[in-house]
Amino acid sequence: MNTTISIKGAQNNNLKNISVEIPKGKITVVVGVSGSGKSSLVFDTLAAESQRLLNDTYSSYVQQMLPHYEKPLVERIDHLPVSIVIDQKKIGGNIRSTVGTVSDIYTGLRLLFSRIATPFIGYSMVYSFNHPQGMCEVCQGVGETTEFIIDALIDKERSLNQGAICFPTFQPGGWRLTRYTESGYFDNDKPLKEFTTEEMALLLYDEGHKPAHPTQKFPKTGEYVGVIPRIRKTVMEKGNRTYQDDIQRVTKTIECTDCCGTRVNSLVCSAKIDGYSIGDCVRMSASELLCFLATIQRPEVEIVISDLLDRLESMEAVGLG
Repeated sequence: MNTTISIKGAQNNNLKNISVEIPKGKITVVVGVSGSGKSSLVFDTLAAESQRLLNDTYSSYVQQMLPHYEKPLVERIDHLPVSIVIDQKKIGGNIRSTVGTVSDIYTGLRLLFSRIATPFIGYSMVYSFNHPQGMCEVCQGVGETTEFIIDALIDKERSLNQGAICFPTFQPGGWRLTRYTESGYFDNDKPLKEFTTEEMALLLYDEGHKPAHPTQKFPKTGEYVGVIPRIRKTVMEKGNRTYQDDIQRVTKTIECTDCCGTRVNSLVCSAKIDGYSIGDCVRMSASELLCFLATIQRPEVEIVISDLLDRLESMEAVGLG
């Protein structure tokens, strides 16, 4: 058995009569400065010839529907196997896309649980973290939440008048800060480190109400809203990119504590197969999930199980287990 791919006299693009031996069955990394011919060697020579030879094995009719590859400028290539070319483009999707959704494994799990999980809670759509009935109410099916870093958001050594709120829209002299300094709740010259627990909670977390005794400068139709809910509503939920760097500075992304990253709600997690919920399944590795699914011997889901096992075995084969 030949253990290497032999390339002799490669001349595509920047290649100057290059000859190399590439070992089979090993990971080989091709490195070099920009323009040195890495892509010319790997894609325009090696991969192109492999795909061209593979296409030649099909009928003329099939060849018309396949990508066309030019014969590379090379003296000879020996012991060349079939190649699979993976480009560097991102997989299409959005914040809700996962390996499970892209590979359709999660779709199969939804079908499986909707058919045999107990108690029965509904059809497959109920198990989707993209559906209102199935998504975690706290993280909205994303699996992560944004938590504010309090020490980055406020400077407890300063008072409100001194700019204790370290976010651009709350600076001294700004109209938004008057929602706090004119609310009638705080001593505006007192350092935040001297605030009581109740005062700090009111400053940061209050969800909104009409203040009882504001000053004359407080907006007559305005509501008092804590700093964190106000930033969430006026900046983060509106996707305001002006303050993106500031948001990154004062927040961090954490796993949702309500769904533990599974993205689904408690109703979905209450339905189980042999003691496991779909939330438990998504937290398993591909190898663990494969072992669990292999134990399910139910004729009514035989096709679903077979498809899931095929997909998981393919993931294991390429090292994603």
